[in-house]
Amino acid sequence: FYRDHKLLLILFRVLAVMPILRSSPGCMTFSWKSSATIYAFIFWIFMTIVVLIVGKERIQILYTTKQFDEYIYAVIFVIYLIPHFWIPFVGWGVAAEVAEYKSSWGTFQLIFYRVTGTSLQFPRLKSTIVVVSIGCLLCAFLFLFALSFFLEGYPLWHTLAYYHIIITINMNCALWYINSRAIKTASTSLTACFKKEVLSSYSANVISKYRMLWLNLSELLQSLGNAYARTYSTYCIFMFVNIVIAVYGAFAEIFDHTESPTDSYKEIGLIVDGLYCSTLLFIFCDCSHNATLGVAKGIQKVLLEIDVRQIDRKAKSEIDIFIFAIEMNPAIVSLKGYVNVNRELLTS
Repeated sequence: FYRDHKLLLILFRVLAVMPILRSSPGCMTFSWKSSATIYAFIFWIFMTIVVLIVGKERIQILYTTKQFDEYIYAVIFVIYLIPHFWIPFVGWGVAAEVAEYKSSWGTFQLIFYRVTGTSLQFPRLKSTIVVVSIGCLLCAFLFLFALSFFLEGYPLWHTLAYYHIIITINMNCALWYINSRAIKTASTSLTACFKKEVLSSYSANVISKYRMLWLNLSELLQSLGNAYARTYSTYCIFMFVNIVIAVYGAFAEIFDHTESPTDSYKEIGLIVDGLYCSTLLFIFCDCSHNATLGVAKGIQKVLLEIDVRQIDRKAKSEIDIFIFAIEMNPAIVSLKGYVNVNRELLTS
C-alpha cells in the first residue's frame, strides 16, 4: 500500500504538511529531529513571511474598499490564508498518529495474506494517484486564476502565497479518497475470499479467522478518522465557512445586477469558489460513505446467504458471534467522536 501511494506522501512532504518517513518495509515513523521535519519547519517559516506580506495587503483592502463585491473577495482571500497557520497543529501535530495508521496497513496486509493465502492487491491505485496528483496541481492553478481573473487590480504575485495552500487542500481531499478507496478494495477482496472459502467448507474455523480479519479491517477504518481527526475537522469547518460566504456573496451580486445592470461578472468567481468547496466536501463525505457500506454490507450479505441447515452447531455459533461482532463494532468513520463522516454530514 505504501509503494502504491508513495507519490502522494512525497508531495505532502514537499508541501511541508506531513513530514513522515519510511524507516523500514511496512513501517512509517515521525520524529521532530528528522530531515523531513526540519525541512517542513524551514519551508513553513519562509512561506509564513510571504503569507503575512500578502495577508497584510488583503486585510488593508477590508478597511479601505467601499464596494461590497470587493469586500467579499477580500474576506475570501484572507480566509484562504488561514490554513497555512494551522499546518503545525493539524499536520505535524498528528504526524505520529498518521505514521502509526500507515504502519497498520502493513500489519493488516500481512494478516490478510496469512488468513486468505493471497496478497492484497490495489489495482490501478498507482496510476490513479498519479492522475489525481496532477489534477490537484492543475485545479489549484485554475481555481486561483478564476478567482483573480474576475477581481480587478489583483496582483498576480499574491498567488505565490496561495498555491501551496490550495494544493494542500486538494491533496487532503485526494488523500482521503485514496485511503477510503483502499479500505473499500480490501473489504471487497476480503468478502470474495470469505465467500469462496466458507461456501466450500462451512468450517467454524474459517468463519472464526475471517471474523478476526474483518475486525482488523473495521479497526483500520475507524483509525483512519481518529488519525486525521484534527486535519479533517478543520477541513470541514473551512469548507462550510467558504461555501456560506461564497453563496451569500454570489446571490447578493446577482440580485444587485437585477436592480442595476452592470458589465461586472464578479459573481462568477464566487460561484466557482462555492462549487469548488462543495465538490471537495462532497468527495470527502461520499467516499467515506461508500467505504463504510463496503466494509459492513459485503461480509454481512455472505453470512446471511449461508444455508444454516448444511452446517454444524459450532459453525452456527461462529456465525452468530460474527454478526454480533459486526453490530457491536460498526464500520463508522468518526473524527474522534465529534462527527461521523458520511453523506448525512453533507446534508447537515
